Amino acid sequence: MLTAYIQAAMKRAHYEILDDNEGYYGEIPGFQGVWANAATLEECRQELQETLEDWILFGVRLGHTLPVVEGIKLEIVKEAI
Repeated sequence: MLTAYIQAAMKRAHYEILDDNEGYYGEIPGFQGVWANAATLEECRQELQETLEDWILFGVRLGHTLPVVEGIKLEIVKEAI
């Protein structure tokens, strides 16, 4: 499910070419603070995915509600002992 969530979120990504050939900028709408910039588009995509993965881990650790993407909802379910 995590892989599907990441793939669905990455499909939402938008990229721009930066002025003066400074590389590329990418972000994922609906995922506040998830952005990246790099010299090539492929490097930008990779950096954006790594940023997204870190963002998800921190969000889960802090108990944040994560956006639902293409019907996929990530949430931690605590089992009663």
